[in-house]
Amino acid sequence: MTPTSPPAVPSTAPLADSTGDSPAARVRISGPLRRLLYCLAPATVGLYSVYGAVPGILLPLQVGALDEQHKAANLALVATLGAFAAMIAQPVAGALSDRTHSRFGRRAPWLVMCSVLGGLAMVGLALGNSLATIALAWMAAQIAYNFVQAPLTAVLPDRVPSAARGRFASVIGGATMIGALAGSGVASQFSDHLSTGYLAFAGLALIGVTVLVVLSPDTSSLGLPREPFRLLELLRSFWISPRRHPDFAWAFLSRLLLYTGYFTVFGYMLYLLQDYVGMSEDKAADMTPLVSVAGLPAILVSIAVCGPLSDRIGRRKPFVFASSVLVAAGLVIPWMVPSVTGVMLCSVVSGLGFGAFQAVDTALMSEVLPSSESAAKDLGVVNIAATLPQTVAPAVAGAIVVGVGYAGLFPVAAVLSVLGACAVFPIKGVK
Repeated sequence: MTPTSPPAVPSTAPLADSTGDSPAARVRISGPLRRLLYCLAPATVGLYSVYGAVPGILLPLQVGALDEQHKAANLALVATLGAFAAMIAQPVAGALSDRTHSRFGRRAPWLVMCSVLGGLAMVGLALGNSLATIALAWMAAQIAYNFVQAPLTAVLPDRVPSAARGRFASVIGGATMIGALAGSGVASQFSDHLSTGYLAFAGLALIGVTVLVVLSPDTSSLGLPREPFRLLELLRSFWISPRRHPDFAWAFLSRLLLYTGYFTVFGYMLYLLQDYVGMSEDKAADMTPLVSVAGLPAILVSIAVCGPLSDRIGRRKPFVFASSVLVAAGLVIPWMVPSVTGVMLCSVVSGLGFGAFQAVDTALMSEVLPSSESAAKDLGVVNIAATLPQTVAPAVAGAIVVGVGYAGLFPVAAVLSVLGACAVFPIKGVK
């Protein structure tokens, strides 16, 4: 592979230079940078199709087939174990990636190797015939795919100038949502062939990563300084002090709250349609992807508009705040209108907000990292705020359902989203 990508830029680079030129005018996306943009899309779609298909459709169907009566509690257990594995894997993967020396760069070896390992874990899920084997296989899959996600996320601060990150974040955000929603939609077609579904999504993730590594190779990392490996120092580095890095802490909290609120509802959609709206199991499985599709145009429009616009005006926080409030507004609709119509409206309204959040929050996070030297590790820490809610949301939802019933999901989710909006106000380093 030929090292053709642009040089890495510090993750703390300002949105505009000292001349006062607009950010959008300073950086033209062409040549190797454009190729990187195009190649990030299939890699992101492939990875997030796994996240959309497995915890949202395939895993609930598989767990429900084992024990219909206790499916909510069993799914909560499996999701919690997977979330714990993801929480540990993300920052560890980032730290190891930051220290990797290879002629293919720091990220490529982990992207390819762990996509293969994730595929093997999906084979384990396909063969799982007990709650224990399913839980173990899902934990293995979470570890492997989080070892893919950490270096993949680090590509943005590694190789993209700060003034272009809003546009890149729009493409990444769009690919994230397309992957997750397409994963959910396609997965429903495998409701009678779960094993085939697991294998199909594993293959899609591997293909997407291969496209990125082969067509947009990174520069060699062989010449980078080799830091001595000290286990205690590595473990200490996973703690990023909120007092020393308050902007990072507030941005982390904002993402954590918003994602938890959103996926508390949407990560539990199959069971909501069955037991809250009152649909049969087959109809609910068919309707789940349609709910996602209903919100897709809104998500894509808001992603396409908000990322470039935030680059042009040089501001991130107003977009993050407004999008979080809009998500909250959408999440309360099924609470007031407990029907398919209410769920569809929820998907559209919250989709507008979530798309805008995806487009801008990724750029914001890349600008509050403590150091460009440890970008993958730091992003691994912050990605806990994105991946943990997606996997733990069924556990949170299960606890709420057991305690107060399905109607309790919506106000709790909305409050979490509003709190996430408020958390961006104290950030000082980004406008």
